Amino acid sequence: MMKTRVLGLDLGSVTLGVAVSDGLCMIARTVETYRFNPDNYKAAVERVLELIEELDVKEIVLGLPKHMNGDIGIRAQISIDFKEMIEARCDTPVILIDERLSTVAAHKILISADVSRKNRKKVVDQVAALQFLQGYLDSK
Repeated sequence: MMKTRVLGLDLGSVTLGVAVSDGLCMIARTVETYRFNPDNYKAAVERVLELIEELDVKEIVLGLPKHMNGDIGIRAQISIDFKEMIEARCDTPVILIDERLSTVAAHKILISADVSRKNRKKVVDQVAALQFLQGYLDSK
């Protein structure tokens, strides 16, 4: 079976926001916020490998949280390492995409949709992944 979808990932220290494209790679939708023990990125990689199979993923877009001045900080280095961990385990390419302000934009969207603070916290990572995945799809 030919893999067709693009997976969007927003990696945090205890959460992984997940979004996926449709089969035509035109529209993104949220999937889940995967929670893992602090800094246990191996567990997060295992979940990504499951999602690649479940969702017929051909490509992954992973948020790269650069500093506002463009520098690579600790969080961005963790994303780079996470990309390498995924690629070491499968042949699905992982593209790093600048995700500066995606979480801020996600919060604004959720606030404008009148989502409660408690519920925003549950889905903000998914919406951030959705934001930069949709931007990536639109740029293709």
